[in-house]
Amino acid sequence: MKTPKLKFEDLIIFEDNDIVVVNKPPFLSTLEDRHEKQNLLALARGYTGDAQVAHRLDKDTSGVLAIAKNPEAYRHLSMQFEHRTVAKIYHAVADGIHNFDHQLVDIPILKQDDGVVKLSRREGKPAQTYFTSLKPYKHHTLIECQPVTGRMHQIRVHLASLGASISGDDMYGGKPFFLSKIKRDFNLKKDTDEQPFMKRMALHAFQLHFQDLAGNVQKIEAPYPKDLYALVRQLDLND
Repeated sequence: MKTPKLKFEDLIIFEDNDIVVVNKPPFLSTLEDRHEKQNLLALARGYTGDAQVAHRLDKDTSGVLAIAKNPEAYRHLSMQFEHRTVAKIYHAVADGIHNFDHQLVDIPILKQDDGVVKLSRREGKPAQTYFTSLKPYKHHTLIECQPVTGRMHQIRVHLASLGASISGDDMYGGKPFFLSKIKRDFNLKKDTDEQPFMKRMALHAFQLHFQDLAGNVQKIEAPYPKDLYALVRQLDLND
């Protein structure tokens, strides 16, 4: 799906002299993508020339992302990510009903040449994620995800290992979300195939906690984008 032309200023949810934090929209790559005209880093450098990202989100994942405005801030953020002193909280809508209470998945992850990751205790790199169920619905669960490490596709594959694949994440067993499954009065026009309610996986980076250069702890929260907000609202209405 093509992303409409964006203004970087419209994405900002926090800014000081050294760091700018944005609410990344879905379908926008963090770094340069040869298949897309836009990417977040290029937009950031159009706003502040020395911009660098110390972490990234998958293209289809929305949410909070911190960008350094100068080399000192980049080093400062990068060290926090390297030493795992940054707290990251994601929200995901998963298929099925699950009751997780700060449940730890501690299974190494191996990145493969095809861009898919798999669990591998023998060859993988260490990966840990905590999961807590926020609200169960009839066929889905809203889950809080707290990754300790930052491996590629970590939350997605760890949730899949629990039988709780993220809705819409077909790479790791997630099923598309159809409104007809939860809404009894849903009517579809004749000779029309129902389209998934959400055009991506239901994963959002909700909060980021980090220390700024003055030593203050910043706790930044990114509101749900329209598609995830609408999905959760439909689940609430039809629960």
